[in-house]
Amino acid sequence: MEQLKALDWEINTFVDYMFGSRDSRVRGWFLLDSYLPTFFLTVVYLLSIWLGTKFMKNRPAFSLRGHLIVYNLGVTVLSLYMLIELILSSWEGGYNLQCQNLASAGEADIRVAKVLWWYYFSKVIEFMDTIFFVLRKKNSQITFLHVYHHATMFNIWWCVLNWIPCGQSFFGPTLNSFIHVLMYSYYGFSVIPSMRKYLWWKKYLTQAQLIQFLLTIIHTLSAAVKPCGFPFGCLMFQSSYMATLVILFINFYIKTYQKRPSRTDLKEVPPVTEIRNGFHKDYVAAANGVLNNKKAQ
Repeated sequence: MEQLKALDWEINTFVDYMFGSRDSRVRGWFLLDSYLPTFFLTVVYLLSIWLGTKFMKNRPAFSLRGHLIVYNLGVTVLSLYMLIELILSSWEGGYNLQCQNLASAGEADIRVAKVLWWYYFSKVIEFMDTIFFVLRKKNSQITFLHVYHHATMFNIWWCVLNWIPCGQSFFGPTLNSFIHVLMYSYYGFSVIPSMRKYLWWKKYLTQAQLIQFLLTIIHTLSAAVKPCGFPFGCLMFQSSYMATLVILFINFYIKTYQKRPSRTDLKEVPPVTEIRNGFHKDYVAAANGVLNNKKAQ
């Protein structure tokens, strides 16, 4: 126990040295004071993928139909709550769309920070996207893009909540919450056989996701063009990170929608393909702001 406390102190001292003083308004909030819980949860997530695929290799896949219905509904409701609350709290604080600092909106800043804590926490909930793939033995769905985005977002938002928990940070989660309402409701409807014929808008979800990334980059850089006191280094990091997602996502989009199917593919693809978390390889996993191609069974 003493060694763990010493490790915790050393890690947090190093993090504070690298990034400076933390925002005192979020001190004591669940999971934020120490980096170790976030780090350990990320390690558990990665180990679950590695060990889980080995464990499931010679075992039958789980169905998890009921679990997926509850999961998709739950994430949809949470995303809708975050979307509404971010709009209301930023409106209450009179947030400037081009650039908003960290301390001028008073209680509205605290309200925004509380919603963004839920946004941070939702990233660990969305680890279940990958766990469902493992249990369903859909290993081809566990792509680099999928794992990279899930693992990094949880850790990045721990930093965001500790140093920049409001202000300019509100914009990306607002867009992403809106996209997630559409995505997870889509996946939820796809569980119901009678609803599948109405699910024609998968490609438009993909396009909306890419637009989201580009708008977030533009919004982030706008604060660099006309500064308002928001940390410049954070703006540059966010822009760079989002650029990696744009590159990976464009690559995914081209492979998914621009590649012409071969005659063999046309023979193998069924006329109706079910799309949802861990059900068919045609499913597009889009948790936490990133869509992952699932090839048709």
